Amino acid sequence: MSLETPEADGPPAGPARRVLDDPVVLRAFAHPVRLALHRLLVREGGCSAAYAARELGISQALASHHLHQLAKYGFAEQVAGADRREKPWRALSTSLTWVGADSTDEGAVAADLLEQTLVEQTVSHLLTWQQLRREPEQKSWQDVVGLDTSLLYLTSEEVAELGKQFDELCRPFVARRQDPALRPEQARPVEVTLLMVPLTRTSSGA
Repeated sequence: MSLETPEADGPPAGPARRVLDDPVVLRAFAHPVRLALHRLLVREGGCSAAYAARELGISQALASHHLHQLAKYGFAEQVAGADRREKPWRALSTSLTWVGADSTDEGAVAADLLEQTLVEQTVSHLLTWQQLRREPEQKSWQDVVGLDTSLLYLTSEEVAELGKQFDELCRPFVARRQDPALRPEQARPVEVTLLMVPLTRTSSGA
């Protein structure tokens, strides 16, 4: 129930960790194009609407519209650029969480929508990788990335602890998102998703 994002160049204008507890804001952020734009801003540390449009394969007008929507709900802002032609955009908060948003029915529905959209985009990234993985330039990545799943019997407390351990494993690499100079030469952005879902028991109780 959180989305980690790196800090853009310079200190973000928003809080380092933003709590999304307004159902209206959650629904606005759950739009597929806005999520994709936000991820792009995070990945690039900031970019123009024209660049975003090219990267996502959409019109510049559509990119600009949704960037303004992200700004309206406090997810992005325009900053001074190198020239006067177009101001670049950047993400505001360094991480997002919606823990507790499901305390109301409206909030629960909005949180579900956001998580469903995130999962759909993650699966889309996996399918795209599967189409590219056999290309020669991807050889070093073929056997080290992809889908890995395990069936475990855990208590809710153990699931919480597993989540904390996952965060700790990722923590040493967070600085690389903020400072390109720290990245090894062959480093590239890798989406790492932790998905833990309690399974419904069968009628036999197995």
